[in-house]
Amino acid sequence: MSGAALLEPSLLAALYAAADRVATDWASLRQDANSGEEVRRTARGIVEATVAAAADDHAPTQLLPHSPLTRRLANLVRGGFIAEAGSLTPPPTIGELLQTLAALDRVTLALEPGWDRQFVDRLSGPDGLELVVEVAHDLRSPLTSILFLAETLQRARSGPVTPLQERQLGLIYSAAFGLSSVASDVIELARGGDRLPDLDPLPFSVNDILESVRDIVQPIAEEKGLEIRLGSQTTAFRVGHPVAVSRVLLNLSTNALKFTDEGYVEVTAMDQTGTLVEFAVRDTGRGIPPDAMTMLFQPFRRRQRERDYAFSGSGLGLSICRKLVEAMQSELRVDTTQGQGTRFSFVLDLPLANLGPVPNATLEASVS
Repeated sequence: MSGAALLEPSLLAALYAAADRVATDWASLRQDANSGEEVRRTARGIVEATVAAAADDHAPTQLLPHSPLTRRLANLVRGGFIAEAGSLTPPPTIGELLQTLAALDRVTLALEPGWDRQFVDRLSGPDGLELVVEVAHDLRSPLTSILFLAETLQRARSGPVTPLQERQLGLIYSAAFGLSSVASDVIELARGGDRLPDLDPLPFSVNDILESVRDIVQPIAEEKGLEIRLGSQTTAFRVGHPVAVSRVLLNLSTNALKFTDEGYVEVTAMDQTGTLVEFAVRDTGRGIPPDAMTMLFQPFRRRQRERDYAFSGSGLGLSICRKLVEAMQSELRVDTTQGQGTRFSFVLDLPLANLGPVPNATLEASVS
């Protein structure tokens, strides 16, 4: 049986569509049609190797150039394939998706024999930082697959799920989202950490951001028996940087849940004077000890003891939060009391969105 016969035709078409999209974007970005055509041949060669790899456990990559570029293209094709597969009607089964992704992963791994030695050599070389960014990019690709598959299962697109399975899928999604955020933090820090994801201010709903943060961290809270509270007393639609605001609140909420064993974590947005809005994340955790405060915003710090307070093992998350808040012309503040909890907050100047008459919306939600 041929590899083409093993792959679902719609997924094979999605692979080729992803390869062509990668080449088109490549040529557009570099304004070089010749470069785009070369990339198209290589990307389609990756698809052909994937088709063959689906037929057996070996990935025939001898006709592909073994280079970092080819491996990067394989990861780009993978990400594009996931996006293409997500829009297929009828949707493919989870088994068909996993089979295709597994074959594509075998091709990616076969493209760089001896990668471990190359990794060590490059990491200690002058382009070590660039390598770390490449690794972070490569981490986000499989994590995107996990997020996509978990969400597909949660929505019962592949069949009904039990309440227990739905809860477990929520935990998988939250964990994968957290890992993806760490990878993003590494990339952003390498680039300075102060670039806003949405360069131009956009109209957005404050309440929608709070609810999306709650939905993502809810499975973690439930697993620890904690309550997630939302509080909003602000005009719902503002103009600002919603992706950056959401990322800061999500990182702060995840960290609050990590260091809270009982009680709740509260995420709020409150009107201040004029067009100012204060965002805050408060927890009933153990608080931050004084000796940890001096290094709280430093990336790559080390804990002296296992139970010492640290935003994360590397300290990237809080450093990125502060940089993003500063890029939005504000300051990330922290108030903490030992044994009672911690509150992070920042105030943003967010003009009202010109979307017609929108009444003040007050949201008081408590989800256990």
